[in-house]
Amino acid sequence: MKKILSLYLSVLLLVLTGCQQKMNIQGTTSVPELEDRMLYLRVFEDGDLAVLDSAQITHGKFHFTGKELDTMKMAVLFMGDESLMPIVIGEKCPLEVWITEIDQRVTGSVLNDSLYSFIRRKAVYDKQLAELPRRESQMIFDGLDHDQIVMQLNQEAALITARSDALVMRFIKDNMDNVLAPGIFMLFTSSMPYPMLNPQIEELVTLASSSFLEDDYVKEFLRLAKENMEKMNDE
Repeated sequence: MKKILSLYLSVLLLVLTGCQQKMNIQGTTSVPELEDRMLYLRVFEDGDLAVLDSAQITHGKFHFTGKELDTMKMAVLFMGDESLMPIVIGEKCPLEVWITEIDQRVTGSVLNDSLYSFIRRKAVYDKQLAELPRRESQMIFDGLDHDQIVMQLNQEAALITARSDALVMRFIKDNMDNVLAPGIFMLFTSSMPYPMLNPQIEELVTLASSSFLEDDYVKEFLRLAKENMEKMNDE
């Protein structure tokens, strides 16, 4: 009996240790064009997005099993040079990734659930902004005055943008003590032409937690942004 119990405990320990050492991210896609394509899981490291693991899509399935991180981080799923979606990794639990023609999501952990709830809310504003050119064409077709069209749509665009920015700011502030704040900060500042300080970023810095300011990407972004601002002031 003692030998059986000892063997059971050894197997259990091996399983638990394996779960801690290896990530387990199962993926499914219903997009036929993605078949046989390679996906890359990248994390910010040493000033760049380093490849953490890769997987090939086969029969609509892919699986990341690379070494698990010791700390939680926001990773980004890439196909070639194209970023597809963010994933919070390092929570030591299996994750499921879904990629369809109209949706992308990650399930299996609290932080990923929170992340994709935010992404869905942000997508509502993005869709509203994307609709404005179509509405402009329709209003012109209907014979409305062009100056009035431009004024109305510019006002709507400003309102939608303000609401979208407020959503992002609130989400970052609410998650200052976890990986979501620096992760979302990375995703939205990476679209800037170069690192710079604006009123929103300066506000975040004044309210930021120490863990946010010590994040590798945040530190590097703020360092470069301050350098760029100093150069601009010297010119």
